[in-house]
Amino acid sequence: MKNLHKTLILIPLFIICGFLIYATSYKNVPKKNYVEYPTDMDFCGEKVPTDQADVKERLDREMLVNINLNASTAILIKRANKVFPIIEPILAKYNVPDDFKYLAVIESGLINAISPSGAKGVWQFMPGTAKESKLEVTEQVDERYHIEKSTQAACEYLIKAKNKFGNWTIAAASYNGGMTGLQNHINFQQTSDYYNLWLTEETSRYVFRILALKEIMKNPEKYGYLIPKEALYPKISTKKIMVDSTITNLSTFAIRQGINYKILKTHNQWLRDKKLDNPTKKVYEIEIPLEGYNK
Repeated sequence: MKNLHKTLILIPLFIICGFLIYATSYKNVPKKNYVEYPTDMDFCGEKVPTDQADVKERLDREMLVNINLNASTAILIKRANKVFPIIEPILAKYNVPDDFKYLAVIESGLINAISPSGAKGVWQFMPGTAKESKLEVTEQVDERYHIEKSTQAACEYLIKAKNKFGNWTIAAASYNGGMTGLQNHINFQQTSDYYNLWLTEETSRYVFRILALKEIMKNPEKYGYLIPKEALYPKISTKKIMVDSTITNLSTFAIRQGINYKILKTHNQWLRDKKLDNPTKKVYEIEIPLEGYNK
């Protein structure tokens, strides 16, 4: 009975301590039920009509949700420091607005994610769409996991969508709803204004999620995310090795490069097997890190 009595006393203490630890972990990101954000917002230079009641409410929803996700939003801010420097120059090369890097944020959280539907990579390409975009997708090589090549493919899609619809906002929405799907909505509803279209919930929220993450990630301290520079994830310098032959054992290959299999796979997630068969002598670029790991 004494032990039972002690247990009954300790349980509430553990619960209270847990809440205190949780609260301390996020002391710099207080939960907010109201936040003031700019009403003069744009996506790729295209004005957001925040004077419309439903537009204001839809934007408010995404701002509140993402401000209060705490750890998830903090991780996105940290990852961006590593991933954005890879994405930004590719967007610039293709003359795709810089705002589209936030589309990658909401698609995958800036990691090589896998969706239940089979979409993969930072840009979440389905197998068929990836192959149409000339990305290699096989059991051994899946370039949806290759951030540079998949970013280039995303740029090509977005340019095509912009040329079709005439504005970047609808082009962004089509990345979620598909070009055919958006065109059907436009034809029936007789408007090509994203903010005046009645769409599925996911596509209806899509651009607003991009807008919310853009605002928060550009101004993290304003919304309570006080993350010091040294806590951001660094972009690691690498060198690229050209390979045009078969690699029978990627672990042995990694060791010969002065690293190990884990590090090789971390920086080359498009390599999906333990070997790389290459009978056609295609040239692959394999990244080898120059820093960030113990020798």
